[in-house]
Amino acid sequence: MNVNNFRQMYVTELQELRSVEAQLVDALPTMADAASHSELKQAIQSHLQETRSQRDRLDEILRRHGAEPREHVDQSMQAIVRESEKWAKMVEEAELRDAGLIASAQRVEHYEIAVYGTLATWAKQLGLDEDLRTLLAILEEEKRTDEKLTDLAKQVVNPDAAST
Repeated sequence: MNVNNFRQMYVTELQELRSVEAQLVDALPTMADAASHSELKQAIQSHLQETRSQRDRLDEILRRHGAEPREHVDQSMQAIVRESEKWAKMVEEAELRDAGLIASAQRVEHYEIAVYGTLATWAKQLGLDEDLRTLLAILEEEKRTDEKLTDLAKQVVNPDAAST
């Protein structure tokens, strides 16, 4: 598919972002199962619910634009998810594995923050106020999740990993 204008580029990137959220809906349960700290498990499970909601809100935006939600697959997220699976399999010590899982989860969050920020800027440029409100709301959710993961890493997970 060739992209011929800014709005089409915006919608295509929305489809990619929808793919990101769909991949995470599939990947987060495995990450939660691999986590040993109860707080980390809970954080991942909580983010799974939020991710489902984000995917659904992206579906709503895509419907407004007459676009299919599943037309594009985000290959960058596929690679990030593979990295998280690698941590879960190659690190036997639970405390170390949890530190690796947080590192992977934060890669996910930073990627999402970058894409949501870009799309919010594009929506504003295109005058898509309803899209902009939704994208900014999700962007704030992603930032809060990243902050929670940082706090969890600093206060619990990384000190435990460092003592092994």
